[in-house]
Amino acid sequence: MTVSFVCRTASALPRERLFDLARSVEAHLDSQKAAGERAVAGVTSGLIGEGQEVTWQARHFGVPLRMTSRITTLDFPGSFTDEQVKGPFKSFRHVHEFEATATGSIMTDRVEFTAPFGILGRLAEDLVLRRYLQRLITDRGRFVAGIEE
Repeated sequence: MTVSFVCRTASALPRERLFDLARSVEAHLDSQKAAGERAVAGVTSGLIGEGQEVTWQARHFGVPLRMTSRITTLDFPGSFTDEQVKGPFKSFRHVHEFEATATGSIMTDRVEFTAPFGILGRLAEDLVLRRYLQRLITDRGRFVAGIEE
């Protein structure tokens, strides 16, 4: 079963700046220091672009994990999508949308994922993964939205 959730983050930054920060490898790493995240293959610094991949290595729930994501669509400065091509999920898709506002911008994160392992995976989705990932995406959004120019 696919799980989905939406997170919205307001920022004083212009949407073009927020868009670039959301696809910055360095900003992502800074936002995920608690998990010891590292970019270990593909695009490991700078801005990731359409068709490019990055492999992340981190520790979540005390378990070392690797996930390779590809930017499958990119429409500057409105949206981009990253999807897992290899990693711990059966599927993982993250759509990032950006809209300008009178005071800056709003970033909307739309996440869809499916855990592996059938019924055990569905149980993990309900008990742990949805809340954990929603908190992670919310915290990351707040971090990126608060970066000063």
